[in-house]
Amino acid sequence: MYGSAVSGWLLMALSAATGAYCLLRMRSTSRQARSAAGGEAVMGFGMAAMALPAAVAALPEWGWTVLAAVFAAGGLRALWQLRAGAHHLHHLVGSLAMVYMALTMGAGVSPGGAHDGPMAHMAHSPQTGSGVPLLTGALLVYYAVYVLRTGAALVPSAAPVAGTAMAARAAVAGEALVGTGRGVARWARPELALACRLAMGMAMFAMLLTI
Repeated sequence: MYGSAVSGWLLMALSAATGAYCLLRMRSTSRQARSAAGGEAVMGFGMAAMALPAAVAALPEWGWTVLAAVFAAGGLRALWQLRAGAHHLHHLVGSLAMVYMALTMGAGVSPGGAHDGPMAHMAHSPQTGSGVPLLTGALLVYYAVYVLRTGAALVPSAAPVAGTAMAARAAVAGEALVGTGRGVARWARPELALACRLAMGMAMFAMLLTI
């Protein structure tokens, strides 16, 4: 139980930190960048709430329902934004994965409102998750591939093409660059945004393992 609580704290801290950084990225002058950063901030804080150890503040049953509703709305928004580009598909998958986890974890809340939390749930029942095995497996494969691809995009390339390669990776990830040189703030560098998405992908993979 102690180990699972520590894991929960670490996962909560990682998710909250990425959410906070995404809020900072919302200062961008690009509407597309602000929209993407806002959605990622909501997801980061939602994951932090899910990972919060139950010994501190267990979410009641209605809390999980609220989380599911918030991310269902986010999924509809991402579905609408698909008209603007296929990169919004990742936001759609993320929102639906959050709905799935919220409903699955909420189903494990006792009548008194107690819940072990995602990490403790894995410690208690490592062989019998309460989610749908096929859906959980598909999401695990998706996020494993996403983490590997995003991590590979962060590997430094050859110096002559470093700027071009990084700009291309940022475009694929859906980050709209609004300028170069002095026009882009240090906190808005595309590699930092990719690192933020990598952290969120790893956190999502870890949480999916618990169900």
